[in-house]
Amino acid sequence: QVQLVESGGGLVQAGGSLRLSCAASGRTFRGYAMGWFRQAPGKAREFVATINWSGGTTYYADSVKGRFTISRDNAKNTVALLMNSLKPEDTATYYCAATGKRWAVTSEAADYDSWGQGTQVTVSS
Repeated sequence: QVQLVESGGGLVQAGGSLRLSCAASGRTFRGYAMGWFRQAPGKAREFVATINWSGGTTYYADSVKGRFTISRDNAKNTVALLMNSLKPEDTATYYCAATGKRWAVTSEAADYDSWGQGTQVTVSS
């Protein structure tokens, strides 16, 4: 497994931007596809975005498409989520996740075997 630590969460007004980062350690980062999920209070965890091992393929939830961008830097063992045009409904704890299915762009949480501790994003109206 790989160890994941998220950062970059915070409080932002609607329409603003935040950039989340996830640092990975413990195994060869290139061996993993990476994803971002989120969970709001009282709701199930939901898929946000994913990127394959090379960064050449990405996939987004419809709710964030066109507003969020996932990227990775294999030299620095990091994956980022740039969030623009934030809405109050984006408020949630955001989790970084890794899957050994490195060619995959999967939205299924069950496919991911390593998870970070989460970072809180709050969007005020």
